[in-house]
Amino acid sequence: MSENEGSEQVPVGPPLAPTTESEPEHGHRDTRFFGQPWDLVHIFFVEMWERFSFYGMQGILLLYMYYSLEQGGLGMPEAVATGIVGAYGGSVYLSTILGAWVADRLLGSEKVLFFSAIVIMCGHIGLALLPGFWGLGVGLILVAVGSGGLKANATSVVGTLYSPEDTRRDAGFSLFYLGINLGALLGPLFTGWAQVTWGFHAGFALAAIGMAAGLIQYSFGRRNLPEESRVVPNPLPVNRRMLMIGIALAAIALVVVLVLSGIIRADNLAGVVILVTLVATVAYFAVILASRRIDGTERSRVFSFIPLFIVSVGFWSLYQQQFTVLTIYSDKKLDRNIFGWEMPVPFVQSINPIFIIILSGAFAALWTKLGSRQPSTPVKFGLGSIVMGIAFLLFLPFANGGPNSTPLIGIVGILLVFTIAELLISPVGLSVTTKLAPKAFHTQMVALFFLSVALGTAIAGWLARFYDPNNEVPYFLILGLIAIALGGALLLAVKPVLSLMKGVR
Repeated sequence: MSENEGSEQVPVGPPLAPTTESEPEHGHRDTRFFGQPWDLVHIFFVEMWERFSFYGMQGILLLYMYYSLEQGGLGMPEAVATGIVGAYGGSVYLSTILGAWVADRLLGSEKVLFFSAIVIMCGHIGLALLPGFWGLGVGLILVAVGSGGLKANATSVVGTLYSPEDTRRDAGFSLFYLGINLGALLGPLFTGWAQVTWGFHAGFALAAIGMAAGLIQYSFGRRNLPEESRVVPNPLPVNRRMLMIGIALAAIALVVVLVLSGIIRADNLAGVVILVTLVATVAYFAVILASRRIDGTERSRVFSFIPLFIVSVGFWSLYQQQFTVLTIYSDKKLDRNIFGWEMPVPFVQSINPIFIIILSGAFAALWTKLGSRQPSTPVKFGLGSIVMGIAFLLFLPFANGGPNSTPLIGIVGILLVFTIAELLISPVGLSVTTKLAPKAFHTQMVALFFLSVALGTAIAGWLARFYDPNNEVPYFLILGLIAIALGGALLLAVKPVLSLMKGVR
C-alpha cells in the first residue's frame, strides 16, 4: 500500500505493509526489469504466485466447507463455514504483526519472506492431500501464518532495492502491485476451473503448485537481493530469546487446551478472533497513549486515528464479505449462464481485481491532479464508508429472488462500487497511519491499521451467519444503512478530527 497517496498502484483487497528506507548500491543503474532493478522480478513473481494461491484457495474455500459430502465438500452448516472463513481472514492480518516482529527482532525481512513462502506452500499441500477437517485445520493455520509473514515483509524487501532519492521507487511499487493484482485475478479463475473439472482438492493442489512455482524462482534469485533486506533492525538480546520461546510455547499450549476443552470451537471461532483482536487493539492504543516518549502533538494525532480506525473496521466488515456472503449469493442467486456456459462460482472473485487494475491508476491521477485541493483523509474515509453502504443497498432490487434471479451484470456493477469504496480507504489507510504515527511507535501504529483489517475481516465472517437467502432485505438494508451512518458521522466530525491531526491531512 502506498505511503504517498495517489502515486502508486494499490493491491486488491486489504493493504500490504509499508516499505523501509534503504540505500542499496547495486540497484541504482540497474534497469533490466522494465526500467527497474532486475532483483524486483524475484519479489514480483513470488508475490504474484502467493496472491494466485491465496485468492485461488479462498475462492473455493467456503464452497468446500458447506458443499455436501456428495459434492466433494465437508457438509458444514453455512453459518459455521462463514465464521471460519472470517476467522481465517482475520488471523492472516493478525499474523502480519507476528511476521513483522520476527523480521525486526530475529531474522530480517528477506528470511521471513522465504520461510513464509515455504509455510504457505505446505498449507496448500495440506488442503490438497489431507482429508476432512484435519486437512482443513492444518492447511488454514499454515496458510494464515505464512501469508501474514510474507505480507508483512515482501513490501519491505522491495523497499531495499531503492535509495531514498531513487525516482523509480513509485513506478517500481506500481509494477510490484501489478503482480499482486495479476495473481488475485488469475487465482480464482484457475482454481475455480480445476474445482469444477476435477474437484476441490485439485483446486487446492493447483494453488500449491502456483506457490511452489513462485518459491522455486525466488529461491534462485534471493541470494542477489541487497544485504539490507537481511538486516535485523532491532535484534532481540540473546538472554531474552528463551523467555520469548517460553511465551510462544505457553501460548500454543493454551490454545490447544482451549480447543480440547471445547471453549474454542468451529462455531465460535470468529468470535474468538474478534475478542483477541479487540484486546490487542485496546492494548496498543493504551501503550502508545500512555507513553512518555510521545509529545502532545503526537498524542493528539493518535487520538485522531481512533475515529478513522472505527470507520476502517466498519468498511472491512462489509468489504470482506466478498468471501462469505457474496460467495453464497453467487452460488445460489446469481445467473452465471453465459451463452450456454455456466461460469464457476469462484470466477466472481476475479471481477474486483479487474476493476482495481483499471481504476487504481485513475484514482492516482485524480489525486495527483487535485494536489492540495484533494479531499482530506477523514473525508475520503467517510465517503468510502458511505459508498460501501450504497454497494450493500444495491443488492435490494434483487433481494429474495429465486435461483439464477440476479443478472451477472448486476453483480459486476455492485463490485465496481465495492472497488470505488476500497480505493477511497485502502490506499489511504496506511499512508495516513504513517503520517500520524509517533516517531517512537511507527511500527505499532502500522500494526493498529492491520488490526482494523483483522477485526473487520473477522466481523465479516461473524455477520454472515445472519444472512438468510430467503429473507435478504433486512441484512443488506441494515448493514448498508449502518455503513452510511458511520461514514456520515465521520464527515460531520471532519473539523474536530482534522484539528486533532495537527496539520496532517
